[in-house]
Amino acid sequence: MAEVEAERRALLQTSIDASTDKIRQLMRLKGMGINGSWLLVMEFFGWREFKNRREVGGLAGFTPTPYQSGESAREQGITKSGNRHVRWMTTELAWSWLRDQPESALSVWFRERFGSGGKRMRRIGRVAVARKLLIALWRFLETGVLPEGAVLKEG
Repeated sequence: MAEVEAERRALLQTSIDASTDKIRQLMRLKGMGINGSWLLVMEFFGWREFKNRREVGGLAGFTPTPYQSGESAREQGITKSGNRHVRWMTTELAWSWLRDQPESALSVWFRERFGSGGKRMRRIGRVAVARKLLIALWRFLETGVLPEGAVLKEG
């Protein structure tokens, strides 16, 4: 694992293409490391143009699956039909985002909406944060505008 990370760092220092620029841009955000940035760019943002946030959420499998039959209507969770590696990494990044970016609008929203809930509600909230975070990172890469309240790394 250390060898792979060293290889990635060496490639980032020597390569000058669109993908490595996006990886560097994501790594500037506090809470984003080389593994998460690399995976998101190489598996998700590096090879496809997105038109809107719905496409981003849909390709990752972060879309709701409603169930309606007669009088009953309920949510069954997310589709899980997209890229599972990206979905897994984004949910992991959601935890680090909540820890490392406590003043961001996304973290404040999570605390207000799910902070007083139990373990199950916080787990559901983490998936919601992951979807919103993925969309915010896409906007950051496309426009260069930081997610609201986000902080860059020092140095």
